[in-house]
Amino acid sequence: MPEEVKIQDMVTLKTIAETLNTSNDLSLMLDTVVGKLLELTGLTAGWLFLIDERGEYTCVSDYNLPPALIRNDKEPMRSGTCWCINRFKDGRLQHAVNIINCKRLEDAVEFKWGDTQDITHHATVPLRSGERMLGLLNVAAPGKEVFSDSELALLQAVAYQIGSAMERMRLYRAEQRRAELYARLGDFGTALSIAVNECTEANAALSGIVAKLLGKHFDWPVAALIQQTNGTYIVQAMFADGEVWKDADAPLTLEGTHLMDRIVDHYRASMFSADEVVEIFSQSKLDRICNELTSGIGVPLPYHAPEEPGVLVIGTRVRSLDLIKADSEVLEALAEHITASRESQKLADHRHELARLEERNRLARDLHDSVNQILFSLSLTARGAESMLSDTEPVHPAAEVLRDIQALSQEALKEMRALIMQLRPAGLEAGLLSALQEYGAKQGLQVATERKGMRAIPRFIEEGLWRIGQEALNNIRKHAGVFSTCILLEFSDNEAKLTISDRGKGGAKRRKSSSESSLGLSIMRERAQSLGGRLELWSSSRKGTTVTAVIPLPFETQ
Repeated sequence: MPEEVKIQDMVTLKTIAETLNTSNDLSLMLDTVVGKLLELTGLTAGWLFLIDERGEYTCVSDYNLPPALIRNDKEPMRSGTCWCINRFKDGRLQHAVNIINCKRLEDAVEFKWGDTQDITHHATVPLRSGERMLGLLNVAAPGKEVFSDSELALLQAVAYQIGSAMERMRLYRAEQRRAELYARLGDFGTALSIAVNECTEANAALSGIVAKLLGKHFDWPVAALIQQTNGTYIVQAMFADGEVWKDADAPLTLEGTHLMDRIVDHYRASMFSADEVVEIFSQSKLDRICNELTSGIGVPLPYHAPEEPGVLVIGTRVRSLDLIKADSEVLEALAEHITASRESQKLADHRHELARLEERNRLARDLHDSVNQILFSLSLTARGAESMLSDTEPVHPAAEVLRDIQALSQEALKEMRALIMQLRPAGLEAGLLSALQEYGAKQGLQVATERKGMRAIPRFIEEGLWRIGQEALNNIRKHAGVFSTCILLEFSDNEAKLTISDRGKGGAKRRKSSSESSLGLSIMRERAQSLGGRLELWSSSRKGTTVTAVIPLPFETQ
């Protein structure tokens, strides 16, 4: 090789190296280096394809393309395939080579797309960094059909420089993205903690809060919380199109369900293709947004019970696998934050429940020490006065009135004691059935109890069943006309069933039409519904009344 050619090649490589180090913006850097390379080598046109791990290519830079290749917003460079890309995908393009015929230019001539400026051939050079294949660099000039070995060697050296610079920028962008996401994660965690402390409702409210904060603190076009209920995955809350969508009615498709199961079964983040993201949100009426998404990530939410798993899913417009991996890493940390907020809300609910219990206990003590004592004194006074007036001859007319006062005060005292017991359910420590049996005995009822199955239940469910049982026993005492009842408590893996039955005169269904008499039934039904369950009523004038409360139970860890 002549000395001046070597010097020119060294100057070219030096200039390219300096150009590559002038910017951290990939697009600007590539445009600049392609233009500089053509200037130094005397070539006239060049273009650069980036090809991702899935084999999808993008023309990220071009310089002085002939008119035939820039028609319709450079459609020939955005669609179709060619020899160099095919060889790159199947691993046969390892070095700089001459392309005898360019399919894109051949199509331009065949379909008369426009002037090719006498460009028929080009050299193609694979871009790589180590073993990592990145894309292709193509260069051409009018009338030039063959590139010499020295020209190809120079192009190969330049391609190595470009590949190394691209790798450096790839790592820089990934770390920059990761640092940015972790900063946003900190702000998200702070905002979520504040919101949870102010939240007074349960799961649905928390899901809406999380979706809103995801939209506020991150740049993902779509973020959704998906939960499986009764074997069906449903979007619980979602941020999309600048707003929060809650409680979507339509379940995921069968294919979307399989994708969610894949995440849950693997216990880690999984990446989705653009088509898979569209499938997941196909029932959400977000066609416009979904069609703009290029990838997605899903991560399991471990705070749900195993039979009702949850998944956090995002959709992105990012194509770079490295950036997607950075998002995936932060998404797993997000899942931990959401889980922690869920546990914090449970603790807050528990604290509120303890505060309510303490307030009821205080009220029960105050009623016992004041109103209860006054009623007891009234009853004794009326009995004493009635006794004195009954001993006179003739019996004083007021004696009958005092007997009525005594009876009324006794009834009021009994009601007050029942109210105090409802406020302060002493006796639950011995079990729900024992407490109800004791309560029934104080109401003058004979209570037979039976239990089927054994398992621990949360305190709030036990107390809810206690209240329902109390009200049912009160109704039996007041309306059934009998003094015996049967209580059956049954447990299955996922629900508790409390059944209170009597052989009285029935009439519960008739009382439902009276707002005054149906108050007790309404209270029982509302209590069952507040626990996520239902109340069933059966009543007959010949066979009595049966009230059944069915309450779902949370998953019991082993």
